[in-house]
Amino acid sequence: MTRQEHLRFCKTCINRDMDLNVGLICKLTGEKANFENECPSYKLDEIAIARMDNVEPMERHQITGRISEDMLEEFKKDQSLPAAIFIGVFIGVLAAIGWAILTVLTGMQIGLVAIAIGAAVGLGIGHFGKGLDSIFGICGAIIAVFSCVLGNFLSIIGFVANAENYGYFETLLYFDYSYTFEVLKESASVMDFFFYAIAAAEGYKFSFRKITEKELHDLENNKPLNKT
Repeated sequence: MTRQEHLRFCKTCINRDMDLNVGLICKLTGEKANFENECPSYKLDEIAIARMDNVEPMERHQITGRISEDMLEEFKKDQSLPAAIFIGVFIGVLAAIGWAILTVLTGMQIGLVAIAIGAAVGLGIGHFGKGLDSIFGICGAIIAVFSCVLGNFLSIIGFVANAENYGYFETLLYFDYSYTFEVLKESASVMDFFFYAIAAAEGYKFSFRKITEKELHDLENNKPLNKT
């Protein structure tokens, strides 16, 4: 058995102890666990299980580094990249429209909204996509940046419409889209790229399946996970 597989048992055993140099050890032997399949001295620590965090989600690397390949494959049966992309784009477009409306109404581009967009896109992808593969985070980052750029572009359309006394949809319809890149380039600032980068990071970070320590413990002990 690997060290991680041993720790699955040791972390919830009443006979565990902590050595600052070695880590978790057996109080009975004074050494790291070296049993195979199951420990004959294992005694369940109900208090340790009750104290497990069932609210704060674990980081993706903590999950993948703690479970076996077989368990990881079980997780991956629930993930859906098409669902993740669909909901990510849906949330991203709605957020971009909302940001554009806010920008036009206030006459100010609030960069912090870009960070919120990244988080919203990532949370949607993580909830509906249930992914653990890196592609989910990459999609979250790309869609988050796309949403921010779209929000900026729609804001420009709104300002043009107001300046020329045109209708918003009329401006969208008759805008020469061959100038899109040039218009975005002219209106871009260093701060835009700063907030885009943060939005991408947020989109990546939140795009993975959220599992708490308690849920992971239940899975390790063959208890069904909540499928929400």
